Amino acid sequence: MSLSLSDLGSAVRKTEYAVRGPLVARAQELERSGRRIIWCNIGNPQALEQKPLTWLRQIISLCEWPELAEVAKGAFPAEAVEAAHSILKGSHGLGAYSESKGLKVVREAVADFIKRRDGIEADPEAIYLTDGASKGVQAALRLLIAGPSTAGGGDGIMIPIPQYPLYSATITLYEGRQVGYHLDEKHDWKLSRELLEGAFAKATGEGTRVRAICVINPGNPTGSVLDRANIEMIVDFAKSHNLSILADEVYQENVYRKGERFVSFAKVLSDKGERGVSLFSFHSCSKGYLGECGHRGGYMEIRNIPADVVAEITKLQSVSLCSNLPGQIATWCLVSPPPTGSPSHAIWKAERDAILAELGSRAKLLADGLNKIPGIECNEVAGAMYAFPKIKLPAGRTDEEWCMALLEKTGICVVPGTGFGQDPGTAHFRTTILPPTAQLKEVVELIADFHAGYR
Repeated sequence: MSLSLSDLGSAVRKTEYAVRGPLVARAQELERSGRRIIWCNIGNPQALEQKPLTWLRQIISLCEWPELAEVAKGAFPAEAVEAAHSILKGSHGLGAYSESKGLKVVREAVADFIKRRDGIEADPEAIYLTDGASKGVQAALRLLIAGPSTAGGGDGIMIPIPQYPLYSATITLYEGRQVGYHLDEKHDWKLSRELLEGAFAKATGEGTRVRAICVINPGNPTGSVLDRANIEMIVDFAKSHNLSILADEVYQENVYRKGERFVSFAKVLSDKGERGVSLFSFHSCSKGYLGECGHRGGYMEIRNIPADVVAEITKLQSVSLCSNLPGQIATWCLVSPPPTGSPSHAIWKAERDAILAELGSRAKLLADGLNKIPGIECNEVAGAMYAFPKIKLPAGRTDEEWCMALLEKTGICVVPGTGFGQDPGTAHFRTTILPPTAQLKEVVELIADFHAGYR
């Protein structure tokens, strides 16, 4: 008899991932039938006309085919040829495995980047190159969830509500328990020590062993940016309860609101001289100004983790042999801009600044536009690539129904707030700021017309 659904593990059947769920399947079906779909469901910049950076594509091209520098003599600037040569000297080429942690030349570049960013030392041996930040997050959660959850018990991971469904899906798959802590929507989605303590106490009272707290900064799906005081509070909370911190910092270049700036957890830990809190932090070349989602490059940096535990992390990494090599090179480009003063640097800066400026403009356009629609409230998009507006619905209607109806009527594909978590009695949807400006204006207008009729 062939394989049936009942043969699968319950953890697999219970795992859900909202940003590619049934609504997206319906959108793909409509698109195949000839309908125009405006994809606002996922942070996939280059699928929405964002151009790749010249520097990155030059370096990857030269690393994939070193002879290209001679075949296309003069087509590549000297600094790109030199950079590709130095990377290849530290590898066996992109067709060969690297060591499990990733190419040392790339990990050294990441360590230099962290030192420039934060003014603190970073150890290349504490850096793991991963297939996007997602694989690093999954590795950390696999390490922390020791066994399957029981009724109210087992190992729990604190995750923000709303959260990015990678966390809920992975925790479910690894048979851990989600311990949700609610972000304060009325106060710009900040974290509250009172809400953290309440969530922790409830979980431990039910027999859950809480192992770690996940923080997404800048926020997905909220678009918020945490200030230093909020990060210090989280570090103190983690220390008081012997929790590890998982810091998802993939949107660190995406900060738009005047006066805001990104502060890393590594920086705060170092400044506080804190050695009693274990930290896993993640970055990716999929977001920021690169938008290289398809290359699947990223890294995980670890701090304050004992040597015997580090050995287990390395063992887990070695099961997959290594992350993909083009993604490792994309990560090198993420942390290694062209030399200052070179022609490539001028091009890189112009391309980067234009992308970030356009994203900042779209962030304001979207939030301002949504707030003009009766029945919709949207916090300012201070960072990241998303808005998470609250919608007022007729009695008995759900955000899933609203989003499906929006898709059918307008072709706009967004994600229901239910997939991210939200306060009881509220309804939201997540949308990106990534469509080109003219199309984003159209999105706002179509949502306004649709919601007026839906109400």
